[in-house]
Amino acid sequence: MQYGLTDILQLIGALGLFLFGMKVMSDALLLLAGNKMRSILATMTSNRFLGITTGFLITSIIQSSSATTLMVVSFSNASLLTLAESVSVIMGANIGTTITAWLITILGFKVSMSSIALPLVGFGFLFTFSKKQNNKNWGGFIIGFALLFIGLQFLKEAMPNINENPEILEFLGRYTDMGFLSVLLFLFIGTLLTVIIQSSSATMALTLIMTAQGWIPFELAAAMVLGENIGTTITANIAAFVANYQAKRTARAHLIFNILGVIWMLILFYPFLSMISWLAGQMGSASPYVDAAAIPVAISLFHTVFNILNTFLLVWFITPIVKIVEKIVPEKAIEEVPMEVPKFLNKRILRYPETAISSLEKEAKYLFENAIFEIVAHALNFHRGDIISSKKPKKVVKKSTEDFKTDVRALYLTKVKTIYGKIIKYATTCQSALKLSEAQNRRVMEIKFASRNMVEIIRDVGELSRNVSLFLNAENPYIQKEYSKFRKMVVKVLRVIYLFRTEEEPDVYYQKLLEIRRQVKENSRKGNRQIDELIRKNLITTDMASSLFNDNDNLNDLVKKLISVAELLYGSRDSLTENGVKDKDATALKSA
Repeated sequence: MQYGLTDILQLIGALGLFLFGMKVMSDALLLLAGNKMRSILATMTSNRFLGITTGFLITSIIQSSSATTLMVVSFSNASLLTLAESVSVIMGANIGTTITAWLITILGFKVSMSSIALPLVGFGFLFTFSKKQNNKNWGGFIIGFALLFIGLQFLKEAMPNINENPEILEFLGRYTDMGFLSVLLFLFIGTLLTVIIQSSSATMALTLIMTAQGWIPFELAAAMVLGENIGTTITANIAAFVANYQAKRTARAHLIFNILGVIWMLILFYPFLSMISWLAGQMGSASPYVDAAAIPVAISLFHTVFNILNTFLLVWFITPIVKIVEKIVPEKAIEEVPMEVPKFLNKRILRYPETAISSLEKEAKYLFENAIFEIVAHALNFHRGDIISSKKPKKVVKKSTEDFKTDVRALYLTKVKTIYGKIIKYATTCQSALKLSEAQNRRVMEIKFASRNMVEIIRDVGELSRNVSLFLNAENPYIQKEYSKFRKMVVKVLRVIYLFRTEEEPDVYYQKLLEIRRQVKENSRKGNRQIDELIRKNLITTDMASSLFNDNDNLNDLVKKLISVAELLYGSRDSLTENGVKDKDATALKSA
């Protein structure tokens, strides 16, 4: 055999160049269309057919089903996509990936790209000198596109010639005439190659070249394509290995969907290939059973028709597939980790702006709903259950006369400080490392501002807590009454915020929050006048009056910041305008 080590290394190098070209092209397209594309993915999956269309379009644009499925897994991990939505997008991605096979078949076999590939590299290289990032990305795309076909040309040249190496045909002949067993064997080879190379497009290119060289017949090439459909699911499953149960479910659903497609195709394998041969004839191509040169077109046709039929057959079974996957990968509650350990923040979320923002938002909400709610409640000697109950705030205050002796500072250090630091760190990294749109950057700033407000809420409630405990059961009924008013206001605002974030019609409670904020502004002036009157009538001491004046301000700040956090984290409106955040708060947000 005349095919030595040098020739093998040339084959591997050609494959590497092909893969590198594919990566450069795909990465450039991701940069060109990334923000818009991910936005579409996160919003245009409301029904299964829209999800399929989204998956198809994205994969057709970026020319990488692996990139699409990795994106889908990441979005599932961040709860941006449901399992059913993820499955429909992956179905569309399977159709979109067939475009690559046609590009290779038409431009790689029907049109000679070798004469224009190098000039294209030069043309694309000129774009990289541009100061505009978009032009640089277009340059990257052109260079990647050209390198892909240079690599394909090298692949064709590096493949051993059967006329010069007849031993190859003799070797393959042992495995190509075993009937259906040969089909299963080459299906396994296609799967294995795709797992090793981590690119179904590269395996497809190898398959097409092998058929063009006359190595393998049409039916075994089709079997390899089926294997590639299984092998391509490995990328998503590897990515989901360290992710949460939602991402694992998405990856398993991808695997199950592709395996089910391969199973029904194997049952109808030979009749289906006959139909493809007939279709190829209708398109003006020779029969792939007669002419080896016609096999690449027939294989591309097989790949496309199979994936379209498989999608539109199994789209009606998304619900059963989802149920199977849910049984295979059971739901896991949020891990019981110490309060000071982040629940949703890790390095993986920084892959895409959408996953980073979603995780930051969930972390901030978790902090607010648990640690902040608990600290504020306990600092003013309330049980959280009483606050969210249907009891009137006045009765809750009247009932809650026990001093919890809450150490607000200690709770801040153990339950808030570290998480707050992590939120700010990840938010800042997100802003500096990822290309955010103006709206995305604004959302990150809102989350940072809400987190800062939470820290200030603890400071305010800490100040208020000392005197609440001091005057909780005071002998002076007037000072006791004033602090009861303060506590009643906090119960009221916490309850409305709870309903605002949990009820199906939040607008009703949003209006109540706005009303409370208006009341707070009025109470600030009114409260000071009442305190003056108590002093004039000698109903409270000057020390009591001093405490009341300070705590009246603390209460107003506390309530305003609680409402601000609720708006920023749970409101769907523009937090700086419709929500009525003060100008000074808007300035703080811009600098956050």
